[in-house]
Amino acid sequence: MILNTVTGSAFTFTAGWEQYLMMAVYFILLIAIGIYAYKKSTSNLNEYMLGGRNIGPWVTALSAGASDMSGWMLMGLPGSMYSVGLSSIWIAAGLTIGAYVNYIVVAPRLRVYSEVSHDSITLPDFFENRFKDHKHMLRIIAGLVIVIFFAVYTASGMVSGGKLFESAFNLPYHWGLFLTAGVVVIYTFFGGYLAVSLTDFFQGTIMFIAIVMIPIATWMTLTGQGIEPFVRIEELGAIADINYLSLISGVSIITIIGNLAWGFGYFGQPHIIVRFMSIRSHKIVPQARRIGIIWMAISLIGACLTGLLGIAFTDATRHEVADAETILVLMSQVLFHPLVGGFFLAAILAAIMSTISSQLLVTSSSLVQDFYKMIRLKMIGGTETKSEEEQDKLFVLVGRISVIIVALVAIVIAWDDESVILDIVANAWAGFGAAFGPLIVMALHWKGMTRSGAIASIIGGAATVIIWIAAGTFGTGLYEIVPGVIVATLLGIIVSKMTQSELQPEMKQEFEETERILKEDK
Repeated sequence: MILNTVTGSAFTFTAGWEQYLMMAVYFILLIAIGIYAYKKSTSNLNEYMLGGRNIGPWVTALSAGASDMSGWMLMGLPGSMYSVGLSSIWIAAGLTIGAYVNYIVVAPRLRVYSEVSHDSITLPDFFENRFKDHKHMLRIIAGLVIVIFFAVYTASGMVSGGKLFESAFNLPYHWGLFLTAGVVVIYTFFGGYLAVSLTDFFQGTIMFIAIVMIPIATWMTLTGQGIEPFVRIEELGAIADINYLSLISGVSIITIIGNLAWGFGYFGQPHIIVRFMSIRSHKIVPQARRIGIIWMAISLIGACLTGLLGIAFTDATRHEVADAETILVLMSQVLFHPLVGGFFLAAILAAIMSTISSQLLVTSSSLVQDFYKMIRLKMIGGTETKSEEEQDKLFVLVGRISVIIVALVAIVIAWDDESVILDIVANAWAGFGAAFGPLIVMALHWKGMTRSGAIASIIGGAATVIIWIAAGTFGTGLYEIVPGVIVATLLGIIVSKMTQSELQPEMKQEFEETERILKEDK
């Protein structure tokens, strides 16, 4: 590895054999996990898409965290902290609160209810079964939202992977794009949900180690040179006229509300919600919650400290950072041995890949469960000629083909290396949060929710987000998830109240059965 250490120059480095070795080891481990999962749990669609509902608390918690945080935790948040200081913490606070509430309000009920309601294995599947939508409108609308938003969402992760290989290994952007997509597709294609969950657990562990070690090493390095980090950060802030250590400097109340509102998005993210459907039992959700929130809180604190300490670190080492979001890359390569530095590059890629794989699997499961099955049934005239085992093999095969198709579509979308990533992620997060979040909460906790109310909630939430974005927030600067959630909630309640005649005895029975199971185990 060659570092640029010229005083006052922008940080650059060329990866050496150590980084290539660590990356190769990382890729081999991911593919090995995929092969293990292929042999262990892909005999039917339930196993391929949900791991046979037999995932433990540690894997559930860390896979949910890893698939959620993505590259934002290792690049976006430290970069924002490095640029403006503690006033960037509000999104992290909102996400932590949202994740905690999600584990309490959604996780246990969804685990039980999705199984009680005809063993639903996707969100659209659950919506259709929960509201007895024999016309399949909910399945189609929800499936379209998932496929469209996730194709773009997945592309944003691939852009991140392509740019990482371009900047760290001097590979052409498109080579990095195919390398990122190729490895993810291989282990997702073969191992399905179990492979995605196990690799996310592995990747979440790598991310945790990286985000804890880097700020500790930075602090020790600075204090070892006689520098008091926070005193120096305050001095540098005075020079730059930025109050780095203020929680409210440069941000309005509207911005703080919008950033905290990111937490609402958790209730509607399919790639996170599916973790709750796959956990072994609702009884171990509290254990998963404790593991997940501790992992998340420590990781976010580490990310914030990395960005803040980076201000004093770049001053002490006289490095300039061309892109604030590469501050963690700089610190990891300057502070540590090249082999360890290669490990940290793998951690960044792990954050990116863990999200891509989860999104690929959720999208492919929606294509199979919410579209292919329905279309196939109509094509064969409603009479099934294959045995149950033959059907399982067919659906798993179609699921694997769907993974490849979605990945190729995402690559096409990501082909432009000037793609804007963060805006797409924020918009998709708001879209899912508004379209599905209020509906999931009401469907799980309100017996009076109806099919028409559910349809109105999805369409109203998604449409509000799109209109709010198109109108430039109407000059308010308020994050689009806030009006989206409000409209979706109101429409769900009002329309359901107007269509109570849609309620069926079976809906009441399943709701009460879910409540009975949950109460029995308290």
